Amino acid sequence: MPTLKVTVGERDRLDQRTRSRIKAAQEGEKLDDAQPVLNFGSYAELSQLLSPKNLELLEAIAEHDPDSIREAAGLVDRDYKQVHRNLSELDDIGVIEFEGDGSGHAKKPMLAYDGLEIEIPFATSNGNVGAAAP
Repeated sequence: MPTLKVTVGERDRLDQRTRSRIKAAQEGEKLDDAQPVLNFGSYAELSQLLSPKNLELLEAIAEHDPDSIREAAGLVDRDYKQVHRNLSELDDIGVIEFEGDGSGHAKKPMLAYDGLEIEIPFATSNGNVGAAAP
């Protein structure tokens, strides 16, 4: 599994990189496997991912490989509904995935990446902070 690079407020630079990669592909250049990137528009959005409860869940999944959301909730000693909500949010942004057939069987939370590489710029290219302070 690769490591997910997490950035804040770098949308313009990432968009330019994407355009460059598309152009190179159209010109027939071989592209290297780029590291997956998850960009947040603000520090507040990033802090949701990095909340202590989410980090505890990610660590529990990595260490214990729970077979269900209910088992994950038990590992972190939290309410099933709260853990389900947190895991659903992490699934929405692609940090975890659920394994299951959707036919009423338990959904198994699985890590989508080996880890997170956090890159936090303190100013955008125009010199302004890209988002509210954490």
